[in-house]
Amino acid sequence: MNCVEFLAGRCHSCNQLSVPYPEQLAKKQQQLATLMAPFAEAQLLPAVASREDGFRTKAKMVVSGSKEQPVLGILNDGVAVDLSACPLYPAAFAPAFSLLKGFIQRAALTPYQVEQKQGELKLILLSQSQASGRVMLRFVLRSKNCLASIQKHLPWLQQQWPELAVCSVNLQPVHMAVLEGPEEILLTSEELLREELNGIPLYLTPQSFFQTNTAVAAALYATAEQWAEAIPGQRLWDLFCGVGGFGLHLARAGRWQLTGIEIAPKAIASATRSASELGLSRVSFQALDAAAFAKASVQAPDLLVVNPPRRGLGAALCQSVMTLQPAWLMYSSCNPDTLARDLAWLNADYRLLKVQLFDMFPHTEHAEVLTLLQKRSL
Repeated sequence: MNCVEFLAGRCHSCNQLSVPYPEQLAKKQQQLATLMAPFAEAQLLPAVASREDGFRTKAKMVVSGSKEQPVLGILNDGVAVDLSACPLYPAAFAPAFSLLKGFIQRAALTPYQVEQKQGELKLILLSQSQASGRVMLRFVLRSKNCLASIQKHLPWLQQQWPELAVCSVNLQPVHMAVLEGPEEILLTSEELLREELNGIPLYLTPQSFFQTNTAVAAALYATAEQWAEAIPGQRLWDLFCGVGGFGLHLARAGRWQLTGIEIAPKAIASATRSASELGLSRVSFQALDAAAFAKASVQAPDLLVVNPPRRGLGAALCQSVMTLQPAWLMYSSCNPDTLARDLAWLNADYRLLKVQLFDMFPHTEHAEVLTLLQKRSL
């Protein structure tokens, strides 16, 4: 993949870009094999590759420069680097970034200056549905000072950009490397961006977590669905379920009675809407803390699906799982190191059967890994 900014040494986000992609994938697979070596019974399946460019359906652009000449991209040692032409993004993003620069000029939005701690517009966050091509746009602001200007000029942007479905402002007043704040102000009548993977509708709110590589995410969910077909039982829990990607894929055949747990109420509302649209009646999504739910429960599911943040499950939640004793465990991780740590804790009670790498993040050292475990006493 040809990237001008990488070759010029201005952007190092894709730190493996100089390595041919097949070698990148082979290296990740070997590193995973090393991490999984203590679990000799496990079957290490072939890695699932990504396309090399145009795969990122989400963009996080730091806004710098001036309101007359805004720059969308990153700051490299305090120097603004424009990533509007980044080849990781779909083709539709480049003209969208050009429109957004024009919008910043029209609305006189002053980019936030990190060193001076002055200005208003910190970030622009953009997500595109691969099912419809429609987009969700978020402005991350330091305060409400330029909110009225954004509202005033938004109709112009909507007229120029018919694909713009959802637009919001997020307030992040803290001078820290924090992506967003808790307050979200919706500016459009639509508040959900509809995505569809493998025939499953998923509804994203501005603050929803969703994978940046939609095509590989679809392969991940389809694989989990396939693995679950051979697992006996009826009771299924999906912890850290988000908008329901894993649970809905597994439950759509009608065999599983699904309980999905996620701490964010809006994500739960989205998952519930998707279940209703699919006509699933044996489904319950609840806005609760996943660790607290697992610890308080007395009846184990037949299959427990977990998809925790990068920090992994941790000792306490692993202990809760072993106390609960579900017959089967499916663990999806975006951090192979914390996954290996958690598997070591679970190893006393659970046998690791399958491991598969999904290359959600090409040109980096990161990877998504799906595993299947079975209780040893079965």
